[in-house]
Amino acid sequence: MRKYFVTGLLILVPLAITLWVLKTIIGTMDQSLLLLPEQWRPEVFLKYKIPGMGVILTLLIVFITGVAARNFIGKRVLRLWELILKRIPVVNSIYSSVKQVSDTLLSSSGNAFRKAVLVEFPRKGSWTIAFVTGAPGGDVKNHLQGDYISVYVPTTPNPTGGYFLMMPKADTIELAMTVDEALKYIVSMGVVAPPELVAKKAVELPAKLAS
Repeated sequence: MRKYFVTGLLILVPLAITLWVLKTIIGTMDQSLLLLPEQWRPEVFLKYKIPGMGVILTLLIVFITGVAARNFIGKRVLRLWELILKRIPVVNSIYSSVKQVSDTLLSSSGNAFRKAVLVEFPRKGSWTIAFVTGAPGGDVKNHLQGDYISVYVPTTPNPTGGYFLMMPKADTIELAMTVDEALKYIVSMGVVAPPELVAKKAVELPAKLAS
């Protein structure tokens, strides 16, 4: 009886969580329909509400914004808009900070969260997975001797919280796994190991410890 119950949980729990996440995302994106005048909303024409219509509108807004921002006039409008925001107290600090983070994470030329590494944390001899977010900058760089990198160490099972560390690049081990595989490994508390990690013998870690 118990094994059947556990088997049912293993099938239904991931499905339920997936559906809940999708429902939350779609519900949030559906809020974009509120931007339309009431007489233009889909439920007025169709006489009933269809979940997901806001997703189409949201993606369309994002796409049009990207197209508009790429041309000459759009760039000038965007520059003027940012100039106005930077002159508003409080809004300036929030917008600038968020924009810097989004530019770093979403830009195709950036390296943030595109590489998983192994680091010793929280003490020597204990290892965990971290994500490279860049290199130390500003005055911080002036006080660090050698080749340092910035890493984010996520917590388990909630990777949205974690620790920001700056450490010598030589003290990290680059992993042959994607960011998605590393996140699954972290969230599952090591239960869901990436295929490469299972198939490949961990010869780098002993060599690192020996040095």
